[in-house]
Amino acid sequence: MLSQLESQYKEALQALEAITDSEALHDWEVKTLGRKGAITELLRSTGKLPPEERASFGKRANEIKNLLAEAYAQREALVHQQELAYDLEAGQIDISLPGRTLTVGGLHPSTQTLRLYAHVWAEMGFQVYRSRDVETDDYNFQMLNFPPHHPAREMQDTFYTDKPDVILRTQTSPGQIRAMLELGEGGTKPIRVIVPGMCYRHEQITSRSEIQFHQVEGLAIGRNIHMTDLKGTVAEFARRMYGDDAKVRFRASYFPFTEPSMEIDVECFLCGGEGCRVCKYTGWLEISGAGMVHPNVLRNGGYDPSVWSGFAFGMGPERATMLKHGITDIRYFWGNDLRVLEQF
Repeated sequence: MLSQLESQYKEALQALEAITDSEALHDWEVKTLGRKGAITELLRSTGKLPPEERASFGKRANEIKNLLAEAYAQREALVHQQELAYDLEAGQIDISLPGRTLTVGGLHPSTQTLRLYAHVWAEMGFQVYRSRDVETDDYNFQMLNFPPHHPAREMQDTFYTDKPDVILRTQTSPGQIRAMLELGEGGTKPIRVIVPGMCYRHEQITSRSEIQFHQVEGLAIGRNIHMTDLKGTVAEFARRMYGDDAKVRFRASYFPFTEPSMEIDVECFLCGGEGCRVCKYTGWLEISGAGMVHPNVLRNGGYDPSVWSGFAFGMGPERATMLKHGITDIRYFWGNDLRVLEQF
């Protein structure tokens, strides 16, 4: 058996050295090293040998198999190189052709705006806080000063689940409560966070409304924080976001979780305040709703309103992206139309 093994080894090497094409090389591998190849069959017959010969035969058989595998790899590389050189000489491969361009993906326009927001707010000392998409009614409404049957609940058409208290969040504002409870350490630490994320509302889908959209919530809690701090912070954000000459105006509004509340506009950066189709010829673009955190919300977050105060704001990245690029239909963001997305 050992002499037969050595004979097979020499024959296989001679046959391998004579091979000059890939097809013959593949046939050699199958007949020699394959599952039913000559060397494999000899290895399987080890059990037929006398016990005292099995160890030496098996050792040598494995050595030969490894040597042949190494010789095959070397021959394969040589044959491949020879075939490539032949194709080049015969003109079958046109090396003057340009390479094929690989398609490279890009960031979604909403993601680009979200990252820009995070960058600007991080420079201003706000950390990013992630909050859950699936919320309870308590966090989404009750603890934000939306008691049961409050009229303001009708402003947000909610996606409910089969569990009465579990909903898809209609706003990122529940992140305010969770941030206060988690980072505030029992109402003893000041915090500054933004809470970016997806929101969901059961609305009719039109060019101006979707059932899902991003929001960026902002929250600052500390001692002696006043409305002037909110106005100055938002004005600084606008300058960093829209340019050093950006002008901001504030309009009184109402939100259950802030008191007083206001809407924030920035001078239209497309027409410079002259009036255009995008700003509806007013010269102003709405960028945020904001206000001082309501005392009830502070208490629900673990803070004593007689000692602590704060402000909150909410911004819509999709709205800012639409304004910046002149996008007229919000459905483009979630339609997965590459003709739209590849522009970014």
